[in-house]
Amino acid sequence: MNKPLFEVADIARVHGCELAERGKLTAHQKKVMTAISNCRTAELGGHKERCNDPGCSYQRFAYNGCRDRHCPKCNGMKREKWVESRKADALPVPYFHIVFTLPASLESQCMKHGSEMYNLLFASAWETIGVFARQHKYLGAQMGMVALLHTWGQNLMRHTHIHCLVPAGGIDAQGWWRECKQGGKFFVHVKQLSEVFRGKFTDGLIKLQQNGIVELEGGPLLAKKKYLHPLYRTKWVVYAKKPLPTSDNVVEYIGRYSHRIAISNHRIKAFADGKVSFSWIDYRTSKPGLMPLKATDFLQRFISHVLPVGFMKIRHFGILSSRNKAGCIESVREQFDVAPVAKPEKGRNWMETFEALYGHHPKQCPCCGKGILLVVATIEPGYRIRQRDGPKLTANPGFGKQPCMK
Repeated sequence: MNKPLFEVADIARVHGCELAERGKLTAHQKKVMTAISNCRTAELGGHKERCNDPGCSYQRFAYNGCRDRHCPKCNGMKREKWVESRKADALPVPYFHIVFTLPASLESQCMKHGSEMYNLLFASAWETIGVFARQHKYLGAQMGMVALLHTWGQNLMRHTHIHCLVPAGGIDAQGWWRECKQGGKFFVHVKQLSEVFRGKFTDGLIKLQQNGIVELEGGPLLAKKKYLHPLYRTKWVVYAKKPLPTSDNVVEYIGRYSHRIAISNHRIKAFADGKVSFSWIDYRTSKPGLMPLKATDFLQRFISHVLPVGFMKIRHFGILSSRNKAGCIESVREQFDVAPVAKPEKGRNWMETFEALYGHHPKQCPCCGKGILLVVATIEPGYRIRQRDGPKLTANPGFGKQPCMK
């Protein structure tokens, strides 16, 4: 893929301090913004590489990444490693893709109380699946689920939802695999899922209210009269796509969502005069277009999707949970007479992973194509130089390696 013309880091270096000066950023958001701004720059240090082929004199400077999970440049190899590991966990059955979405009126609470609201979202989605899975008229077995949290829409506005991949069946009380209706092509109507999901989530909101964590618009939810609250009468959207037929489809599909961030650098089409334009798709019309925004508004939208510190945005439930998956996956594969998938070797570094996936060494010389780029010099990080040399080298007033431009 070609290098993008503009990056989120470019915008953050120039306009990030404007948000900080207005008090629009939390301490954690400032840390993320700084990390993205400094990513792959001399501020984090790096090394000089030279081709080891005697007939080639190619050399280049390579700078270290920030490794922040919100960075548009630091999640590619994490995704590949995660996908490779998940191939060993995929069941040889179709999978449902179900999306649970929160009403827009709850976004303010998600911004204020992210951990509590997101935890409740995961729990409510899994409880909703479990309600139907335990009933014999729907399945009568224990199901599993892999869930991934996203908080954005194509226009970078808040749109909290989780993508759930659910195997089209489950393990019954006797330990046998039981398939969903119509050969695993149908589970439950989305309207039924929506109603149960709404009930589970609002029950959880009532507990959060009682603990003094959230305050809802339209007044408090009352357990016996919650159906009268405006939030309860709002449409709760649950969406289900056609089942994915094979485990390979499942792994590649979920890989596209696993380490995705709010926007990739390749979607940024223009950045000049304090304005940003990025590509997006209006799902109401299914038509692509360009979204123009002030640079500070763009950054405000982007940074609003920073997750709470240490929050796990990918979770596994039921027969796919860490506690159960080893025995359950082995049992299901035996019943389907499918050979187990080899797990990736432990301790393999990123270069070995890259070579196994793409068939060539990541440090292969782009000039001659024969030699390997070897480190010949190390570049000391900028912050260490400032620590050593004292006040004569001071930190920039803006984010990253460049000062803000007013």
